[in-house]
Parts: sequence; C-alpha cells; structure tokens
Amino acid sequence: MYLNGTGLALAVKKKMGTESAQKILIYGMATSLFLLFCLFFWLYWVRHGSPVAPRSTSGVGTTIEGKVFINGTTSIGRIDDDFVCATLDWWPPQKCDYGTCSWGRTSLLNLDLNNVILLNAIKAFSPLKIRLGGTLQDRVIYQSNEQQPCSPFVQRSSDLLRFSKGCLPLTRWDELNNFFKKAGAVVVFGLNELRGKTINPQGSAEGAWNSSNAESLMRYTVNQGYTIQGWELGNELSGNGIGATVSADQYASDINTLQDTVQNIYAGIGVKPVVMGPGGFFEEIWFREFIQKTTKSLQVVTHHIYNLGPGSSDRLIKEILDPSFLDSVSQKYSRLQSILKNSGTQAVAWVGEAGGASNSGHNLVTNTFVFSFWYLDQLGMASSFDTKTYCRQTLVGGNYGLLDTNTFVPNPDYYSALLWHRLMGNNVLSTNFSGTNKIRAYAHCSKKTQGITLLLINLDGYTTVQVRVSTENATGLGISPLQDPRTKFARVSRGSKIANLTREEYHLTPKDGDLHSQIMLLNEKMLTVDSSGVIPPLEPINVSQSDPITIAPFSIVFVQIPYINFSVCN
Repeated sequence: MYLNGTGLALAVKKKMGTESAQKILIYGMATSLFLLFCLFFWLYWVRHGSPVAPRSTSGVGTTIEGKVFINGTTSIGRIDDDFVCATLDWWPPQKCDYGTCSWGRTSLLNLDLNNVILLNAIKAFSPLKIRLGGTLQDRVIYQSNEQQPCSPFVQRSSDLLRFSKGCLPLTRWDELNNFFKKAGAVVVFGLNELRGKTINPQGSAEGAWNSSNAESLMRYTVNQGYTIQGWELGNELSGNGIGATVSADQYASDINTLQDTVQNIYAGIGVKPVVMGPGGFFEEIWFREFIQKTTKSLQVVTHHIYNLGPGSSDRLIKEILDPSFLDSVSQKYSRLQSILKNSGTQAVAWVGEAGGASNSGHNLVTNTFVFSFWYLDQLGMASSFDTKTYCRQTLVGGNYGLLDTNTFVPNPDYYSALLWHRLMGNNVLSTNFSGTNKIRAYAHCSKKTQGITLLLINLDGYTTVQVRVSTENATGLGISPLQDPRTKFARVSRGSKIANLTREEYHLTPKDGDLHSQIMLLNEKMLTVDSSGVIPPLEPINVSQSDPITIAPFSIVFVQIPYINFSVCN
C-alpha cells in the first residue's frame, strides 16, 4: 500500500497520538534535511575543495558545444624552432626539500651520460635546447688546468645556499660536450656571477664581476671546438634574489663585461654565442633599469617562472585546474614585452627556467599527468607573448623532471613537450574560445607542413566538449564559400569533396583516468619506452573534417589541420 505524506501523518497520528506523531515527523524531516545537506556538501567538496586531484575521470558527465576562433590576419608572436628547452642542474644528492631528497645522481657533475634512455630522449627532439645551470651555478669554479685541485660541492649549513663551492673538472666538461654533440643538443651555459663579489650582511653582492675564471672556460671551449649557443650570467640574483642580490646597475655593468669577453674570445668566428641574463624572477622596476642599461650588450633577457609557489603547497592541484589562476601570470609576460618594446633594445625574452612549483616540485603532482595542464598552458601563453624559448626545470632531477630521476623513463610532460616541439610552428595565432572557461586554446601555424595546429586543454573533469573551428582570413579547401567571408566555419556538407578531407588528432589522457598517473596515453595507447630504451612513436588518429573535435574530460588534444591555411603561415 502506498501512502503520501498526508496519509502517513494521519496513520502515525491515529496509531500513536498527536504529540508522539509530531515528534517522529519532525525527527524524520530533520534527518532528511541533514542527509540532503551532507550530500550537497560532499558533491561540492569533490568538485571544488579537494587538495588532491580526482583519481578518476570516469563516470557520467555532460557534453557541451564550444567554438574556437582563430584570427590569421597576422601572427601575434614568433617562437624559435627549438622553443622547447629543458635544464640540467648542479644539485648534488644531498639536496633535500621537506624531508625528501629527490635529485639522486642528476647533477651535471654525476649524471650518467651512458644511459641509453637519456640519449634517446634528447635525440627525439632533434634538437633539444638544454640550459646548464641553476641555483648553485654562482658557487661553481671552473678548473683551469688538470693539475688544479677540483672538489665537488659539500653540504655545509654555514655557507651561502647551504653548500660549499664546487668545481667543474675539465674532463667532465669534455664528457658533457661530447655527449651533447652525440645527442644533437643545443647548449646554453650559466656562468658564476658572484665571482669576485663580496656579500654584505643584508645579502647584497657588491663589486664588479671577476671574469677571469669564465674567460678560461670559454677559451678552453673554443680551443676544443665545442659549440655553445649562449652564455648566461648569474641565476636568481636580480631583484630580491635567492641567497644574494645584485643591483640592476651593477648587473648591467657585468653583462657589458661579458659581452666584451665573448666578442674578444670569439673574434674571427662567424656565429658568436648570445649573451643572456639575468636569469631571475621578474620585478618590473629592476628589469626596466637593467634592460635600459644593456641595450648594446644583451641579446636575451631570461626570467624564471614558479607561479605555483613552494612544492609543499596543498593548493597545487586547485591552482593548476583554475583558469583564473593560470591567467594571472600573463601580466608578467605582458609587462616584460612592454619594457622590451619601449627600451630600444634588440634583446628577446626567454623563460630560462620554469618548474612551476619551487624547491624541487611535488612528487606525484609535478611529475604526473596533471602537470601537463600547467606546462602546456605555459608553453601556449609564453609563445603568445613572443617568448622565443621556454626552458623547463628539469630534463631530469627533482620532482619536476621530464624524465624520472631514478629510471630516466619519460614522465607525461616529456611527451607533451615532444608533441609541442614536433607540431607547433614558429608563428603564433590569436585564439579565443567560447562555450566554457575550462577550455584553454592555443594555435600556431603547423611545423614543417601546411595548415595550422591547435592545442586544446580541458580542465573540467565532468564535461566533454565538442568543438567547431571558426577562422578569419583563412584560405583553402577547408573553408565553405557559403559562409560569411569574414568569419568562416571549418565545416561543410558531408557530400562534398571537401568533406572527405581529414585532420590529425593526438588525444592525451592519464592511465586509468588517474590525474596523478606517471603514465600517459596517446589515443588510448600507453606511451612507454621499450626494452632497448627507444622512445615510442607518437601516432595520430585521422578524423573527418566534417566532425567536431571532441575533447574528453581532463584531457589534452593537439589537432593538426592541413585544410585551414593563412597567408601568415606561408
């Protein structure tokens, strides 16, 4: 028998009396409301409040439509062919953060250069730009001759940065250069800017840079026939600095000295290394003065990105998945570009080091699939502000390496970087997305092929998005003549010749839907090196031009579209 609410109340009242019935009904209603409140709270916590990423992207979700608009009137930026760069650092095994020692044997002084996976991982880029440097570079002495004593770093809490000075042996410099040549890497090297300076009690490094030790290393490098693309002076000594600071005026003077040194040592050599600096965190007033005083001597302005804060933060996942937070760092790129354009300098901007989360990152966050959301968004954003090169901290080492510290097996971000390097061309296109703020969209002219390549990042774990592409000033078969000539959609009738065209899609997802997985799937196939240490092929799927681009929850897709062409891409 079925009783509605009124019938139930009369039945209880008849059976137990008015007062008892009222108590039971009030208790029942209160219990229901409490359970309902708990349900809503749990749903909100899962959706917004958990400091750890949802473990699975499976489950019932929604599907919405979106549109990406690409303006091909002109390029908004231009990146280097070897835009993707990675760092190798000096940290010894004793470097620990928050009770965890994550560097192992990945220092420039002890890295296993015979590791096959390491060699193949670099070769796959053909070339990979590698920046040699990091915090301890301003504590490095370069051996002048093989008879000179040359000791490694020793942990010592009383010393600057808690380590003694360390020495780079000439034999190790030979080994590194021979390895990089074999791997086909492009190398930039960070020099010791504190050489010759004294640090006062307030942490200010005073005095001119003593270039003699650097000159010795440069001359040896030239004599041995080693190729260095750039010499960078100092690491994180600008502005407030890390460990010590150098004023903008003095830093500019030191850069001028470096430029004179490079011109002298490389006299008679056609292509000379570029002079780079300051390799620090962007502070507008300091950078403006520095750039204005180095207009004749500086070719590359380098700055560092760790906008997620310390690796110990419990907000990492929340911030990585927050579009507003990701947008906030764009102000630094914009302001730096404004300074460069208004200073009269010919220097260009690089991100010289970017690990996202400082102090070695965070295990199972900055070395897992979820970090590709932050990393690829950074590559897209930096390039849209005319950044020429972006160096990821690290190639290997710490908890944010492209390769695993212990096994050298690629982490998900390695494959993200490799796909970017192979697909995204030099010219950056203005791109906007409508439909949801959880989709991040970037587009470039394609690399080594006609058309454009689109990068789409879905930060929503519950929503599938079906995307249509809208373009301005595009030409080619992909544009229907029936559309508005100013705003054209890349879709046509299924029966036409145009509809038979296809595009290539590369869908990236985590293994088992776990954002904390260190294994990435490409079009549902696991990416792993084989027993010989060979990097797997990155193969796309072909999709009809008439079908929308479907982006699954918490996924990333590169789309190479040959039938959309802009004159700026020719």
